Amino acid sequence: MSSLFPALTSGPAGRAALRFGDRALTYPELAAATGALADRIAGKGRVAVWATPTLETAVAVVAALEAGIAAVPLNPKSGEKELGHILSDSAPSLVLAAPGEELPSPLRDLERVDVDVRAVGSCPDEQATEADPALIVYTSGTTGPPKGAVIPRRAVAHTLDALADAWQWTGDDVLVHGLPLFHVHGLVLGILGPLRRGGCVRHLGRFSTEGVARELNDGATMVFGVPTMYHRIAQALPEDPGLAQALGKARLLVSGSAALPVHDHERITAATGQRVIERYGMTETLMNTSVRADGEPRAGTVGVPLPGVELRLVEEDGTPITSYDGETVGEIQVRGPNLFTEYLNRPDATTAAFTEDGWFRTGDMAVRDADGYVRIVGRKATDLIKSGGYKIGAGEIENALLEHAGVREAAVTGEPDADLGERIVAWIVPADPDSPPPAEELADHVAARLAPHKRPRKVHYLDALPRNDMGKIMKRALTHD
Repeated sequence: MSSLFPALTSGPAGRAALRFGDRALTYPELAAATGALADRIAGKGRVAVWATPTLETAVAVVAALEAGIAAVPLNPKSGEKELGHILSDSAPSLVLAAPGEELPSPLRDLERVDVDVRAVGSCPDEQATEADPALIVYTSGTTGPPKGAVIPRRAVAHTLDALADAWQWTGDDVLVHGLPLFHVHGLVLGILGPLRRGGCVRHLGRFSTEGVARELNDGATMVFGVPTMYHRIAQALPEDPGLAQALGKARLLVSGSAALPVHDHERITAATGQRVIERYGMTETLMNTSVRADGEPRAGTVGVPLPGVELRLVEEDGTPITSYDGETVGEIQVRGPNLFTEYLNRPDATTAAFTEDGWFRTGDMAVRDADGYVRIVGRKATDLIKSGGYKIGAGEIENALLEHAGVREAAVTGEPDADLGERIVAWIVPADPDSPPPAEELADHVAARLAPHKRPRKVHYLDALPRNDMGKIMKRALTHD
């Protein structure tokens, strides 16, 4: 039996381990279902999982890990070209799916095994090591075809145990979330995390403020979400005192996958008395930092490095930044047992991702306070703007714009400028489409809050910002005139 989930043999017999809507499995039922499936797929090599937000997906992934083989979660919204690439690259031996689920054509030539969540069986005696692959998760592919990050069992165990330390996460916690299950936030943290602790996860199927309130009123203690979810919560709170009351019962509200605007932090805290804490991770590293449950919940930061994780900021030439002043921007590099092993079939990309001394280049830019708190200012490729001799992070300008009453959503990019090198460009979704705030007013608003050199020089008005499945703004889709 895998040491990843000791609760499968020792968990509370009468307590739900997983609940999706009105369907649930206790720990003995989960052990029986995953054991039966693990016995069927043991020795099959890697397996694909059609990762719908269902009990079957959770059972499939746990069964693969119990069988000592790697699971490849597939995004059900992926197009056929992307699916074809992932399948040819990862070469799974079969696909696991919920009975009756219609699979797209790229999967139809693959052997299919339907997941029976009521099956009864025992897990084979597989001797997987910490270094063996647990998951192969494909990156978003913003700079080319998606790359398969090979995540070892060691990284899964380390990250979940480090978060247990940071969040005081125990088997008594009941987690509610509505995240997709094909990435590390929804799957590793949201499903495997509670199961490793011997706790419970209630998945909403689809996020709704009503669902969150219902579960918190029924004993849930933690909420995992992305900024778009918390933004919807912040918008709903003024008209929904019941939602505010329910959120006030939570032990921990956690946001991740992108920065939560400070304005939304403040609105949620004002209405509920609760502070949302943020953590920072990515596919290749799982989790790197978090605000601790027993630490200062400082809005706009992702906290401090997790136990066992080394983090440093470096200049463009790779020189480490040794003075943490909360102002000097550098690229985040990390090292530790939370890291992926390689990009599947891409030794060139794997080599390029690491420094000679073993640090992973995240591509994220940040500043660090004297007490170790990290504040991310954006991606090196899309969010670092070099204007007038300054290195400027797009994130702080976006936060300032969101404090303007006339701004509903905001994104900031840079574009070439003959004088400045790059000029700052704001993309605004106005609160009132019929009366958008003037560009000059927005520029003055930013200059007054931050500094004159950080004001936007051009403003575009949009009906909506382009976002991916996780709610992240796709800045490469924002094209200049």
